[in-house]
Amino acid sequence: MHTTKDLKGGANAGHTIYNSAGKKFALHLVPSGILHEGTLCVVGNGAVIHVPGFFNEIDGLESNGVSCDGRILVSDRAHLLFDLHQAVDGLREAELADSFIGTTKRGIGPCYSSKVTRNGLRVCDLRHMDTFGDKLDVLFKDAASRFEGFKYSKSMLKEEVERYKRFAERLEPFIADTVHVLNESIQQKKKILVEGGQATMLDIDFGTYPFVTSSSPSAGGICTGLGIAPRCIGDLIGVVKAYTTRVGSGPFPTELFGEEGDLLRNSGMEFGTTTGRPRRCGWLDIVALKYCCEINGFSSLNLTKLDVLSGLSEIKLGVLYKKPGGQKLQSFPGDLDTLEQVQVTYEVLPGWQSDISSVRSYSELPQGAQRYVERIEELVGVPVHYIGVGPGRDALIYK
Repeated sequence: MHTTKDLKGGANAGHTIYNSAGKKFALHLVPSGILHEGTLCVVGNGAVIHVPGFFNEIDGLESNGVSCDGRILVSDRAHLLFDLHQAVDGLREAELADSFIGTTKRGIGPCYSSKVTRNGLRVCDLRHMDTFGDKLDVLFKDAASRFEGFKYSKSMLKEEVERYKRFAERLEPFIADTVHVLNESIQQKKKILVEGGQATMLDIDFGTYPFVTSSSPSAGGICTGLGIAPRCIGDLIGVVKAYTTRVGSGPFPTELFGEEGDLLRNSGMEFGTTTGRPRRCGWLDIVALKYCCEINGFSSLNLTKLDVLSGLSEIKLGVLYKKPGGQKLQSFPGDLDTLEQVQVTYEVLPGWQSDISSVRSYSELPQGAQRYVERIEELVGVPVHYIGVGPGRDALIYK
C-alpha cells in the first residue's frame, strides 16, 4: 500500500497521531502513513519544504523506532522553504499590526509568494549547487529591499549555501519524480491514501480570504498538488468535527465565548499541534459545511470528536445566515464584510448526559447523539459513515 501526502502547504499544519501502542507523534511534513510498516510515503510537488525541519522529524521518528530509510520520497518539484521566509513571515505580520492574519510564522506565505513570483527554489535545484547560491542571492536581496528589519550580508549567503550543500547530500536519496511514481502506482492499482493539512475554509480561493493559507487544501489540491488526474480520484470522504474550530484571526459566525467556548476547548484539547495556540470553538456551522461539501463533492462524512459534546444539556446547529436586515443568504458568502455581519439562525437539539468514548456501534449511541448525527445528514444531504468518539485509533463507529 502506498500512502502519499501532499500537504498543500508546509509545516504550518500539524497532525497529532498515535501509533498502535498509544505513543503520540506530532508530524508536520512527514506523512502519517510512516507509522504503518510497508507504506511508501510521498511529499508532493504542492508542498513547500523546510529541509532542517524535515530532517528533525525524521530523526525524531528514527529515535522512536520508526524506520524512514527508503520509505519517504520528496518531489523534485516541491519548493524549498528557507529560514529567510520565516523571518519575512514575522516581519510581515508585525507590519500588519492590528490586521494581522494570524499565521504560524513558519514562512509558508512568503515561500508561496516566491513560488508565484517565480523566483523560488525547488528541491531539484539542490542538484545544481553551482548555481544555487546565485538563485538564493535573489531571494535574500528581495527580502532585504522589502523589509528594513531584514539584515543581509554576503557572509549570510555563503553560510546558507554551505549548509544546503550538506542538506543536498542527505536529501538526495529521498528525491524523486513523484508524479511518475504516483501515476505508475495508479496503473498498478496500488492503494493510495492522500493526506492534506488544514481545510476548505482556509483554501486560498474558497476560504475566508485573506484569513486563509497560501495553497489549495480542498479536493482540487489533490490533482494540482500531486499530479493525479481528476478522473483517477474515487470517493472523497469529508472529515468534519462535531463542532467548529478555528486557529488565528478571521470571521467565525458560530463562535462561542466565555464558559461554553472554554468547555469545548478544554474537553476537545483544542490547542494547535504546531503552535500550541488555543483554538477558537463554536457550534457546528451547517452553512459552511454544505459549502465545503459542494466544492469537494464528498460522498460521505467522517464526523469526529462527537464525544466532546457529551454532557451538554443542549447542542446547537447553525443552519442559516441572515443579513442584518433579515434577508436570507443563499450560500456561504465570499465577501468578508458580509460574513462578519451575518446573524446565525440556530436549531437546538437535546444533548446526552453520558460518556460515549467506549461505544463502538451506532445502535449503542444515546438517542440524543443519534438524533444529532441524523440531523446533520438531513441538513447537509451527505451521509455520515464514520463517527469518531475519542483520540484512539479504535475509537471509531462505522454507521
